Amino acid sequence: MARRRSSTPPPDDFEERILDVDVVDEMQGSFLEYAYSVIYSRALPDARDGMKPVHRRIVYQMNEMGLRPERGYVKCARVVGEVMGKLHPHGDSSIYDAMVRMAQPFSQRLPLVDGHGNFGSLDDMPAAMRYTEARMSGPAQLMVESIDEDTVDFAPNYDGQEQEPAVLPSAYPNLLVNGSSGIAVGMATNMPPHNLGEIVAAARHLIRYPNADLDALMRHVPGPDLPTGGRIIGLSGIRDAYANGRGTFKIRATVAVEDVTPRRKGLVVTELPFNVGPEKVISKIKDMVGSKKLQGIADVKDLTDREHGLRLVIEVKNGFNPEAVLEQLYKLTPMEESFGINNVALVDGQPLTLGLKELLEVYVDHRFEVVRRRSEFRRTKRRDRLHLVEGLLVALVDIDEVIAIIRASENAAQAKESLMERFSLSDVQTQYILDTPLRRLTRFDRIELESERDRLTEEIADLTRILESDTELRKLVSAELATVAKKYASPRRTLLLESADTPVTAVPLEVADDPCRVLLSSTGLLARTATGEELGDGGGKRAKHDVIVSAVPTTARADVGAVTSEGRLLRLSVIDLPILAPATTGPTLAGGAPLAEFLSLHDDERVLCLTTLDESSPGLALGTEQGVVKRVVPDYPANKDDLEVITLKEGDAVVGAVELHTGEEDLVFITDDAQLLRYPATQVRPQGRPAGGMAGIKLAEGAKVISFTAVDPAVDAVVFTVAKAEDTLEGPGEGTAKLTPFDQYPRKGRATGGVRCQRFLRGETGLLLAWAGPTPARAATASGSPAELPPKDPRRDGSGVPLAKPIATLAGPI
Repeated sequence: MARRRSSTPPPDDFEERILDVDVVDEMQGSFLEYAYSVIYSRALPDARDGMKPVHRRIVYQMNEMGLRPERGYVKCARVVGEVMGKLHPHGDSSIYDAMVRMAQPFSQRLPLVDGHGNFGSLDDMPAAMRYTEARMSGPAQLMVESIDEDTVDFAPNYDGQEQEPAVLPSAYPNLLVNGSSGIAVGMATNMPPHNLGEIVAAARHLIRYPNADLDALMRHVPGPDLPTGGRIIGLSGIRDAYANGRGTFKIRATVAVEDVTPRRKGLVVTELPFNVGPEKVISKIKDMVGSKKLQGIADVKDLTDREHGLRLVIEVKNGFNPEAVLEQLYKLTPMEESFGINNVALVDGQPLTLGLKELLEVYVDHRFEVVRRRSEFRRTKRRDRLHLVEGLLVALVDIDEVIAIIRASENAAQAKESLMERFSLSDVQTQYILDTPLRRLTRFDRIELESERDRLTEEIADLTRILESDTELRKLVSAELATVAKKYASPRRTLLLESADTPVTAVPLEVADDPCRVLLSSTGLLARTATGEELGDGGGKRAKHDVIVSAVPTTARADVGAVTSEGRLLRLSVIDLPILAPATTGPTLAGGAPLAEFLSLHDDERVLCLTTLDESSPGLALGTEQGVVKRVVPDYPANKDDLEVITLKEGDAVVGAVELHTGEEDLVFITDDAQLLRYPATQVRPQGRPAGGMAGIKLAEGAKVISFTAVDPAVDAVVFTVAKAEDTLEGPGEGTAKLTPFDQYPRKGRATGGVRCQRFLRGETGLLLAWAGPTPARAATASGSPAELPPKDPRRDGSGVPLAKPIATLAGPI
């Protein structure tokens, strides 16, 4: 490209000078200047106050604007404008970004800005600075405390019109408490936050014992304390960082395994690693599930709110071990992150990598210098004031002569010279006397001045003692640090672990197909026992409910069937059922979930029993309300979840169902008119599922079957009947109950009328409930609480005894 020549000729005395510069030297020099500017003026914090220039300028300017904690909030845009216009020669976005981070409690352990408005989250950007407001926090005020007492050096700003501090007084070790991160040229810093109380304790220990080793300091500072909590795994990397300034550790989320629904367990995350937001975790989980790299996750929900804080619920599919799924999440998602410590900070303008002791030493030395300069400043101020007070007291001793000298003088200069010569006063003292109004020269003012002189003398002596004694200086700095910690220290949030809590890598991902039992209670709750857990005998602590009416042995990954009053067999997946806590299972069910959570039942349809789906068993035996009996051939197709096991006549319903174990059991019908029929199951021919059964018992006119069971004749069994009394004006009658040995009832042929099992008393209208089965028999009320049984009555057709409370359910042993 041709150079465009100027149309204006050069002046006559113009002399052209061309310098030949090697491009390598020019690039090297320019790059070094740029690198130094980035390192010193932008990216790395000062080891004394832990701040980069932008943070220091924000805090200082907010203090200059009077935005103290007790004052009102102002728009962030106003603060950014003041900082940019007076101190920071960069764009407003960089200033506002730094200011926002200083206000985020999840970014800093001790926030320096008290924000009002939307300052963002780990997943969302903050609102624009025209919408948010801010003021200094209490800890920020400590950073600039006594800055106007010549405690730090000031330097010109970028245009030389303002002055800014080279470092802040920093009443606490901000670099260690809040940490820092930044990328410079050829180097970077990454420092984690720590607990204020622990850091102050270590600093005070170092003040008292300057030669303390790292082990002594780590007794006070065992590791970082991150704003978002979590768990630090592996402490060897932390020790390396504290020793030489570099190290690595892992941060894990805090997770608990909970029952998130009646059917599923879930992983509830309440704390995430530092600088990791829930949206990042959710996105990664969805990516891993979509690519088939992560198994066992059913759903992920973010239930985080302001009241409860972080709550990320990860639902685990049935059949998968939550602990093993959690291990996968640690490996494949940001729920476990590594943090590389790189303690690079500026010391006397030079970037150095510092260990814990060196960082504390730099801060403590800085604090010694701040307190020493502050004490010198205060002593000078008090000496100057004492000099004036002493001069005024000299004048008050002979005030009449002072007034006479002033009146006799021709002008102020002569009066000043005469007073200095007469009373041996300094120029400053004399001028102060001349400037003091006469109303200040009363007797009372003299007493006040003498009191002030004594106080100033004492304060000067104290300050001199601090300046002349290294021991006193150390005591003062240590006491001030203790005061800060007492006011702003908070409990540790991050848990430190030498290694992972449990070796979850050894846990299989999927739940093993181990033996268990599925339980059904009288009030319709379903549950399964823990793997290998046996049912108890009821000797332990009993729950409020529920009596178990059906229990079948199975395995954790198998299916069982639920037989209903409409003659349907519904398939249940065992792995979907809630697990009861070990050693709590007895004759009652403490827990479980309602049937409606697992089965779709019709109106007025009831589940009568549970059965295995073992096709090698003798099958099911069913009895209906109209006296039909059926043995079902065990044929349960695996691809069907809803099977018909009997074809019912119109108006009929199944009243009892039981799984036969040997095929040699006796089938027992009991009707509402107190007839009991018992005959061997071998008298009933097995039929296919669509069949309608055969005649089971001959019913009297108007009678119906209320109970159908199967009893092994080789075991001790009983017949339990409950008669219903006539309704009274006050309500339904309580009735009577009778418990009779089963062997008192003889076998009869199928489809006969049977024998009488209870004699009705006057006013009793029939049987309300009946049941036959092995001992011990159990009874429960409608709410599931146990009911007391009457004593055994050997009379086959005897009458019952009054009930203590109404009975709703009868059942045998489990």
